[in-house]
Amino acid sequence: MSIMTENLCFSYGEKDVLNNISFSAEYGQFLSVLGPNGVGKSTLFRCMLGLLTPTKGSTSIDGKPVADMSATQLAQRIAYIPQSHNPVFNFSVFDMVLMGTTAQLGSFESPKKEQTIQAEAALERLGITHLKDRGYGNISGGERQLTLIARAIAQQARILVMDEPSASLDFGNRIRLMQTVRALAKDEYAIIQSTHDPDQAFLYSDKILALHNGEVLIWGSPQETVCDSLISKLYGTDIEVCSLRGDDIRVCVPANIKKIRK
Repeated sequence: MSIMTENLCFSYGEKDVLNNISFSAEYGQFLSVLGPNGVGKSTLFRCMLGLLTPTKGSTSIDGKPVADMSATQLAQRIAYIPQSHNPVFNFSVFDMVLMGTTAQLGSFESPKKEQTIQAEAALERLGITHLKDRGYGNISGGERQLTLIARAIAQQARILVMDEPSASLDFGNRIRLMQTVRALAKDEYAIIQSTHDPDQAFLYSDKILALHNGEVLIWGSPQETVCDSLISKLYGTDIEVCSLRGDDIRVCVPANIKKIRK
């Protein structure tokens, strides 16, 4: 087991946001968190990362509570990849990735050859070595997301938490990004992403966690759990799950698409 959340609750003042959230993700597993805007996906991630303190419940990594870990210990185990990131200074892509190694260093220690090698290896693994001298602010959205994933790999954390990583990307970059992340799961990384795209759950995920009104609506494999009624309830619109190539591939389409097209 890599990361487990048990009976986690969180409130902003008197407003309950999360209620008894329980699930786990193992190394080598890709988990997608589905749910509409405002359901608490980002809040859940912040609690898991130790950035917010739950009102009840806990998250543990390899059996050790996140609340008992220092910032350095946590950074050595789990990395966060935001939906978008705009640094104040236009650092080079290489420097952005090198920043991922800071958890290995002392307070006033500079990166050494070992950290430089780790950053170069992460760039190569993501296929973006050719961008290393480019300014982070001067590359495309898809390239920025790959840079942030490379930074997480250089961090040497085995759990990657991603907040809607493909939300602002075009169709081609979404596919390339998801294929890259799926390959990381095969290399024994634990991947947890939030997404509004249920088709990503079908195509890439091993497990899905569906949140509705701050609670777990369902947790399990997409093949066993994702259906017309689930997606329709999550997003408040009639959805039909269709099969392609036999039953190997499934996609979600509006149930009234024929009426819309007339």
